[in-house]
Amino acid sequence: MTHRIGRSRGWTLLLLLAASSLSAQEASDRAVAARLMSRFDSIRTALQIPGLAVVLLRDTVILGARGFGLANVEQGIPVTPETPFNIASVAKPIGAVVALRLVEKGVLNLDRPMQSYQGFKEFCEDVLPSGGIFFSDYACRDSTLTLRHVLSMQANGAPGSRFLYNPPSYSWASRPMAEMAETTFSELTARLVFGPAGMTHSGRQNRRLPLRTDLAAALARPYHVDSTGRVVASAPPGPQGDGAAGGVIASVMDLARFDIALTQGRLLSPQSLATMWTPGRSPTGATLPYGLGWFIAAPFGETLLWHTGLWEGAYSALYLKVPARHLTLILLANSDALQWQTRFDEAAVERSPFARALLDAFPR
Repeated sequence: MTHRIGRSRGWTLLLLLAASSLSAQEASDRAVAARLMSRFDSIRTALQIPGLAVVLLRDTVILGARGFGLANVEQGIPVTPETPFNIASVAKPIGAVVALRLVEKGVLNLDRPMQSYQGFKEFCEDVLPSGGIFFSDYACRDSTLTLRHVLSMQANGAPGSRFLYNPPSYSWASRPMAEMAETTFSELTARLVFGPAGMTHSGRQNRRLPLRTDLAAALARPYHVDSTGRVVASAPPGPQGDGAAGGVIASVMDLARFDIALTQGRLLSPQSLATMWTPGRSPTGATLPYGLGWFIAAPFGETLLWHTGLWEGAYSALYLKVPARHLTLILLANSDALQWQTRFDEAAVERSPFARALLDAFPR
């Protein structure tokens, strides 16, 4: 009897020590996060970003969520973690989740040829004459081009042979999803992502779908730096179609809710997550720096997952995951200053001062 009581007390002591250690680690993380937030604000000021929303997570624990600067300079409205921004191409990971949820339901086949979907041949013949970086070698006439190629940015040249970041092609990926599910892509996003993830401060907008009134009223106003170096208001981005490449208004906290839902398995199965976060491979075996809706590369010797968002002269965003360190950083800005110089055939998150600051603050 005494022996059993002693063992019970021993286990209790071990559990208390473990909880104390966990609390100490979390306290340390939060202290680092607080210092990092100050660093982010300094970078924001140097880049003349009027307003910046930031959230930092370790697994599903939010270590810090802050708003810096102003969502509306003229009215003096501060940014908060729930301020909605146009997240631009950070909508692509959300679109990939919609696609994979439809795959899990047996509604969508990523390996079905694009030419079999309604309107794709017409789209192909419409865009090919425009040429340029996106369409000079766009493989839309190739019967082997699939939705998987489009979502993994492998739709130029021989399908699956190389990476080229092609937003117009990715945008069109919403059409097969809507066709097979027999509803709009915006409705699919609300039903399969926003709802399950608890993203109440998010919505889609397009030419046929006005932005929700409450989001429109709170939306961070866009700005740019003019030729004299002054920060001035920008015209809002023009109306778009119901595409998978953009069209999402969200707060940084809602993107944190999205990330937590991914981690907790409330949106995708582990198998689907692995599919989404596996980089492509060319026929020669070369690794391509994109999965399904995510950049994937190891510029610092460890795998990073990320996506950027950019509306020139208006908004920018960065959603960065460091799997080995269990860290996630999400940034939303009401100017385009989160961007860095990059080509459409490369992935270079190491050029972001915010990414470098994160990795320096939380060493391996």
